[in-house]
Amino acid sequence: NQTGLLVILRPGPYICAEWEMGGLPAWLLHKPNIILRSADPDYLQAVDSWLAVLLPKMKPWLYSNGGNIISVQVENEYGSYFACDYNYLRHLHTLFQLFLEDTFLFTTDGNTDSEMACGTLEGLYATIDFGTDTNITKAFQRQRRFEPSGPLVNSEFYTGWLDHWGDNHAQVGLEKVSQMLDDMLTLGASVNMYMFEGGTNFGYWNGADYDTGFRPVVTSYDYDAPLSEAGDPTDKLLAIKNVISKFRAVPEGPMPPATPKYAYGFVTLKKVGNITALLDTLSPQGPLRSQYPLTFEEIKQYYGYVLYRTKLPRTLEDKTPLISPLNGVHDRGYVLVNGVFQGLLERETILVLNVTGKEGDTLDILVENMGRVNFGPYINDLKGLVSNLYLGQDILSDWLIYSLDIDGAIATGWPHAQPQHTDPTASSQDCKGPVFYMGTLEPTGLAWDTFLKLRGWTKGQVWINGVNLGRYWPQKGPQQTMYVPGPLLSTSQPNNITVLELEEVPSDPRVLFMDRAQLNRSTERS
Repeated sequence: NQTGLLVILRPGPYICAEWEMGGLPAWLLHKPNIILRSADPDYLQAVDSWLAVLLPKMKPWLYSNGGNIISVQVENEYGSYFACDYNYLRHLHTLFQLFLEDTFLFTTDGNTDSEMACGTLEGLYATIDFGTDTNITKAFQRQRRFEPSGPLVNSEFYTGWLDHWGDNHAQVGLEKVSQMLDDMLTLGASVNMYMFEGGTNFGYWNGADYDTGFRPVVTSYDYDAPLSEAGDPTDKLLAIKNVISKFRAVPEGPMPPATPKYAYGFVTLKKVGNITALLDTLSPQGPLRSQYPLTFEEIKQYYGYVLYRTKLPRTLEDKTPLISPLNGVHDRGYVLVNGVFQGLLERETILVLNVTGKEGDTLDILVENMGRVNFGPYINDLKGLVSNLYLGQDILSDWLIYSLDIDGAIATGWPHAQPQHTDPTASSQDCKGPVFYMGTLEPTGLAWDTFLKLRGWTKGQVWINGVNLGRYWPQKGPQQTMYVPGPLLSTSQPNNITVLELEEVPSDPRVLFMDRAQLNRSTERS
C-alpha cells in the first residue's frame, strides 16, 4: 500500500510460468497415474491442504480488508489442458470463496473457443489473453461471448516471449507492443502485461514445453520484457510509458536509471575431481540397490542429478550398443565406463551409444533432470531412467542408484572449505565427462550486478557462494551469460565459484564476469 500498487493475485495451484512442472510439486507423481489439474481425489487432497494454508494468509491483504489485493485468479489457462474438468473448477471456486469470501474471482484463457469453453465457469469472471500477433477486435468479441458484460480484459498481454535451448532469442518489437497497447486502451480495455519485468530460472526451476518434442526452457527469463532480467528499464518501457500517458497520468521526471553493473573480469578455475570420485561427498548416505532402474520420483530426489551404476555383464571386444529403446532417459544421461566418458544418451534425440569394455567394468550413467514439462497434457513428467536400458540384447540389471545432494554439499562450504577433496591427479588432459571445478572471485569492495560468461565450456551448472545460478549451455544457446545479482557477492570475502561441467572443459578453464547480458549467440542486450 505504501507504493500505491494494487495486486492481482494468481495463486494457482497450477501457474505455468515456464516453471518446473508449472509450479506443482513433483512429489505429486508418487502416484504415477494421478490426473493432475482434475477432480482426482489424490490431487484434490493436496490442493486442499495447500490452499487451506495459503489463502488464509492472503485474507488480511484483501482490498476489502484494507489491503491491496483487488482480484484473485482461479487456476491458470485451464482451457488449454486436456482434462476440461468442470468439477475441478467448481471445487476451486468453492475453496476460494470459502477462504476469500466475496473477493472478485476470475479466470484467464487463450484466444480460442475451445480454451474459453473449458476454462470458464459461471461465477468466475472470464478474461482472455493474447500477444501482438492477434486481431484485438476478434479476441475481445470472443471474450464477450463468454462474458457478456463487464470490462474487456487481456490478462496476459505478451510483451516478449520465452527461450528454449537451441532457439534464437525471442524478441517482440517495441513498436508492435506499444501500438497494440494503444489500441486496447483506446477500446477502454484493461491490460495486464506478461512479463513486465524479466526474471531468472535459478537452480533447477526452469520448466519445459512438449509440443514438437521435449524443449526445456533456458535459465534466463529475460523475456525481452520492458524491465530486463536485472530489473533495468529498456526502450520498450519508455514506449509503453508514452502510450499510457495518453490515457492516464504517469509519474513526472526521469525514469530511474539501470542499477550499476561491474565487469569483474576473468577467474581461472582448478579441477576438484570427476563426479565418480566424489560420491562419498555428494551421496554420503550411499546408494540404493535395485534390480531395475528407479525414477527420481521413486527415490524421492526430484531435481538435479542422480548417478546410476551397474557392471558390464560381459566383455565387449567390439562396439556394442547401449540402447534406451523406450526413450527412457529423462532427460540427459552422461555415460562412463570405469570413469572414462563415453558420450551421451538424450531424451528423444540420442537413444543409442556404442560402448566397449571388459566383464565387470563399472558402467555409470549420470542422469540430469532438465526441467519438467510445465504446459499441456504431458506435465506428469517422470525423471531419471524411466525404463530399462539394454546392452545389445541384454537388459541391464543390478543397479546402484546414488541420490546426489550437490547443493547440500556446496551449502556446507564444499569444495572450497575442504581442500583435501581436490583431486591430486587432476590434469588438463582429463577434461571430458562430468567434473567439478572451483575458483574464487577476490573481493573488490563492490557488490554490483554482473553477468557470468562460460566461453568454451560445454554444458553444466554454476554456484556462486553456495547459490545455484542455474544451467549454462553456450554451445546450444541462445543464452551466453548468466545473471549474477549483486547481493550474492561479498565485498570483503573471497567469492566462491563452483562449476559442474558435464561434457568437456575448455583447455583454458576460465570464466568471465561481464557488465552486460548476452542472451543471443551473436547479439548483446545492453
